[in-house]
Amino acid sequence: MKKKELKDLEFIANGVLIENESIERMESDRRKRLLAASFVAVRNMTGMNRKEFAEWLAIPYRTMQDWELGTSQVPEYVLRLVAYKVLMEKERGNL
Repeated sequence: MKKKELKDLEFIANGVLIENESIERMESDRRKRLLAASFVAVRNMTGMNRKEFAEWLAIPYRTMQDWELGTSQVPEYVLRLVAYKVLMEKERGNL
């Protein structure tokens, strides 16, 4: 094997070569799914459907849909802010 090929390979396990890029993509997909599930869980705490929640937060519906489906990744700071808003509104009795 050439040095470049060795550098590109992250692991050799059970005779299967796993490239670093493939591992990074799997981790990225897993992270997207985790954040998507977290966002859905926060929305479910409100009892609102996706359209109502999007309007309540003034976030475009399609953006929220992409976040929940894992098509795009919700920024962590947005998830934290939304969760905080939901918790505060629940404490105040507004939800």
